[in-house]
Amino acid sequence: MALMRRQSLVKFDAPLCETIVETPKPQGNEVLVRIERCGLCHSDLHIQDGYADLGGGKRLDTTRGMTLPFTLGHEIAGVVEDVGPDVSNDLIGAKKAVFPWIGCGQCRDCLTGDENLCLKQRFLGVSIDGGFASHVLVPDAKYLLDYDPLPVNQAATLMCSGVTAYGALKRLVDRPRQRNLLLIGLGGVGMMGLSFAQAMFTQKISVADVNPAAREAALKNGAAIAYDPSEGDIAKRIGQPRAARAVARACATNPVAVAIPCHRVVRGDGALGGYRWGIQRKQKLLALEKKGSVSKSG
Repeated sequence: MALMRRQSLVKFDAPLCETIVETPKPQGNEVLVRIERCGLCHSDLHIQDGYADLGGGKRLDTTRGMTLPFTLGHEIAGVVEDVGPDVSNDLIGAKKAVFPWIGCGQCRDCLTGDENLCLKQRFLGVSIDGGFASHVLVPDAKYLLDYDPLPVNQAATLMCSGVTAYGALKRLVDRPRQRNLLLIGLGGVGMMGLSFAQAMFTQKISVADVNPAAREAALKNGAAIAYDPSEGDIAKRIGQPRAARAVARACATNPVAVAIPCHRVVRGDGALGGYRWGIQRKQKLLALEKKGSVSKSG
């Protein structure tokens, strides 16, 4: 049997190591995907470290329930190489992005399309082996998404950073009061959100980050105004006390970077989270990208 190579976590707070195992044979509805691209998410680094820094000297333990060696990576795109007996062989050779936020498939959240909220999660690269490998075993063919004609690099990153930003913004689309939009944090997710926001909304987009280089990049890529949360007159400049307090809270938890990249989108009258990103939302996100209406931030 062919061998599968993985870059595995064998010890927390240590470099990944190559591990070699037999390539799994898909059973039932399972699908084996040969990986072409797998993005690196900051959560991968948190898991590798064994903790996430919450600011203020607080840490979130990321080692609980994990058995090593473990293969990280959840921003996956590749080619179907093998399928289980309950899956059509016509799928072999197809280029697909992989939805990683997989639940038990039976609970209320899973049945309503919110598998990412499942308490018995099977998240690829988080709960079960993921994409830092030559192959990944996907539990069901339904988690494969068409991404053509998008570039494979772009398709992979949309599976996490893309849908995180999109999920937050999508909650604002149908709100009757389309007021000013403020994105807090301009890392990878935040810049992705800036691109999506320009395709999804007609109003000008404001952003906030403590990093001057990030603010400059956002202004070059379509942001109308860029705020520095550390400024003393930030509340006056924004003109909305609640929004200003949200920016200040995000900044106060970590003096180096805003703690809420784009999971929180502030619209003057409050802050909204973006954690509902089921597979249907992934499909809508890919459709938006395929239309070519999303600006390409550098």
